[in-house]
Amino acid sequence: MDTFMERAVELAIDNVKEGGQPFGAVLVKDDQIIAEGVNELHKKHDVSGHAELIAIRRAQAKLDRSELAGYTMYASGEPCPMCLTAMYFAGIDKVFYCQSIEDAFGVGLTKSQFIYKELKVDKADRSIEMKQMPLQESQVNPLLLWQTNK
Repeated sequence: MDTFMERAVELAIDNVKEGGQPFGAVLVKDDQIIAEGVNELHKKHDVSGHAELIAIRRAQAKLDRSELAGYTMYASGEPCPMCLTAMYFAGIDKVFYCQSIEDAFGVGLTKSQFIYKELKVDKADRSIEMKQMPLQESQVNPLLLWQTNK
């Protein structure tokens, strides 16, 4: 097994031993570990405290930048939709994972599989009700304000 993937799995195992979920992540550039993370939901009670997001946040803070093009994520488990979305926003080029969403589902971790399915259905048919509330004519349009100020 790849050294970086071994480290991600080791982090996941250590996290389980400390009462957390079985997920670890390692962010790499030029064969160097830039940042690591484990799921911290059990410590911080923060649903965004996933291993990949922790690694991304640490790297961005360390490097003082948001863009992570040229970086590779090694994750013990297949990224959930939230983590995958963050990787797209950060510009991460490659993701390697060990265990699949289906593997996680098999041991009772069902949210990621549900969300991946939910994202494929029309907004009107999702389990979370979503309704657009358009801006009033008298309101400043934040998108247009941003466009003119960039």
